[in-house]
Amino acid sequence: MSGTTGGGPDGLGVDLHLELGAGGSRRALLIGALREAVRGGRLAPGTRLPPYRSLAADLGIARNTVADAYAELVAEGWLTSRQGSGTRVAEQVSAPAPGPVRPAAPPPLPYDLVQGKPDPGAFPRAAWLAAARRALTAAPHEAFGTGDPRGRIELRRALAAYLARVRGVRTTPDRIVVCSGTAHALRLLARVTRGTPPPPWAVEAYGLPFHRGLFGEAGVGTVPVTVDGDGARIAEIPPEAGAVLLTPAHQFPTGGPLHPERRAGVLEWARRTGGLVVEDDYDGEFRYDRRPVGAVQGLDPERTVFLGSLSKSLSPALRIGWMCLPTTLVDGVVAAKGVREPYASATEQLTFADFLDSGAYDRHVRRMRQRHRVRRDRLVSVLAERVPGVRVTGLAAGLHAVVELPPGTERSAVTAAARHGVAVEGLSDYRHPEARGPALPDGLVVGYATPPERLYGAALDALCDALCDTLGPTVLGAPAGPSS
Repeated sequence: MSGTTGGGPDGLGVDLHLELGAGGSRRALLIGALREAVRGGRLAPGTRLPPYRSLAADLGIARNTVADAYAELVAEGWLTSRQGSGTRVAEQVSAPAPGPVRPAAPPPLPYDLVQGKPDPGAFPRAAWLAAARRALTAAPHEAFGTGDPRGRIELRRALAAYLARVRGVRTTPDRIVVCSGTAHALRLLARVTRGTPPPPWAVEAYGLPFHRGLFGEAGVGTVPVTVDGDGARIAEIPPEAGAVLLTPAHQFPTGGPLHPERRAGVLEWARRTGGLVVEDDYDGEFRYDRRPVGAVQGLDPERTVFLGSLSKSLSPALRIGWMCLPTTLVDGVVAAKGVREPYASATEQLTFADFLDSGAYDRHVRRMRQRHRVRRDRLVSVLAERVPGVRVTGLAAGLHAVVELPPGTERSAVTAAARHGVAVEGLSDYRHPEARGPALPDGLVVGYATPPERLYGAALDALCDALCDTLGPTVLGAPAGPSS
């Protein structure tokens, strides 16, 4: 016998599912079921149980049977009962026996200088809340139904206008598909571009390892393309590649833009081979020392997919990204995504659409651009003063810089940083395991956006202490190389 109780005389209140089983009196079965629910942790200490009448009605047993069972468990110490507060699980009931002991995850280091993460405390809560109120007030009833798998039309219209204005993207709302981020977009594209056998994707020899991992999960191989000061060497893209994934505005993680001749070259490769150019515009809003570099997509929208998200500019917790697609790919991507969209919330899409249309997003980006510029300059200044032998590069845009190190010192610098409480990554962590070209110099990829303001100075001091431990007085006394 089982039942789910309503928890009150009117059938409303807490719900409680019990399996009474068979064999024995109803009282004994109920006592056993309640004991097991408490012992197993389903009923936590302090949980209020349904009144006698509700539980009896739901289980189809007499009210007195429930009263007797409660009284027995109160006497045994499993439950407590007070006038006016009902019957509750006792606070001192022993917790369930622990399972196998698993090693605890190491605590996070106090200073987070890992690239790619904005400071969570900088999220514009008041402006976002105001946008949410306006958006929900104006939303049509159908916005709370299943919806269009391409995403809310309000957001796609706002994105088309914003991306044209700010990034030079040429698209229309019907060619934009909203997704939960760049990883989601790449998974969908990998499915759509698969053949038999699936052609490999060309990727930059230095890039995010998890991108390569998700291609592997999709059964798609990757071919590394050497990266230098002008970005990816387009001439190395094999003709059999089905697509090439690039970060042309700000090569990740080295920081340089793709040279104009190489931009033209990759589009020529796409036209000649029928391949697809996938442009990851991961931090295109944050330019500091030069004019923004427009999107490659604007040069040939039918050969290029433009990817963007809110993970750097607002918060990765929002899980909103977008694809600006060639006309020929829209139907395939929508089919791969499915009719029901389980990722990007419709209410957050509506909120972001209002955030864009009202100008709040522009104001937030300008504010964060100034903050990041100040932090970047502070990083360069502190390193120049305390560790003058290192060179800092990749400074014109983004949320991170590369601190170049002498050969053979990268791993020891990462280890020393952890010893000083600093989470930071080495440049070699981003190198494709099958890359054949010359490796870039040893270095640290230092993110300067994440630490709260009160900890940023201490984080830089700790980083400098770690570099001093690693490099020694000879390098420290050397003149600093030019930064870029």
